[in-house]
Amino acid sequence: MSVKDPFEILADEITLIRRQIDQLQRTSLDRKEAEKLNAVVAQGLDRMAKVGPALQQRIEQSLATAALDLRQHTVYAATEGAKEAIRAAQLESIKAAGDLRKAAGEARREAWRWFGGFWVWLASVGAAFFALGLLTMFLLQGRADAHKFGQSPSIFCKWAGGETMSNEAGDKACVFWIDTPPGQE
Repeated sequence: MSVKDPFEILADEITLIRRQIDQLQRTSLDRKEAEKLNAVVAQGLDRMAKVGPALQQRIEQSLATAALDLRQHTVYAATEGAKEAIRAAQLESIKAAGDLRKAAGEARREAWRWFGGFWVWLASVGAAFFALGLLTMFLLQGRADAHKFGQSPSIFCKWAGGETMSNEAGDKACVFWIDTPPGQE
């Protein structure tokens, strides 16, 4: 490789610049072509200016439709969720009511056992006191009757099964026959 001198480097650069200028001249537009290109670009911009609001309106319509669909789906989902929650709450309430009914039945049976046992105990105590009272009454009744009879024998003599008799002195007595005399049977 040989080292180029500055003159050769300058000549190469000038040749490169000529080629680029030729290429620019071949690809550059003349006035008519530039006006035509300007008109096409202006038409494109006009169409884009018209498409912009139409596109924006279409986007807004799509968003409104999507929002409406979203609202409808949200309402449906909320309704279904609420229905499911109500069903679950109802099932829980029914289960809780069944548990309460079962507990109340058990409490009623236990109370009946306890309270029924109390009444059985009370009735048996009452019956025992009644029997004791009757026995006491029978035991005391004889004494009370004997006491009353002793105070007024003339009134109670015939009711007690005795006979009134008098002796030679004129004293009266109430007599009970242990062995019935013949002829009075």
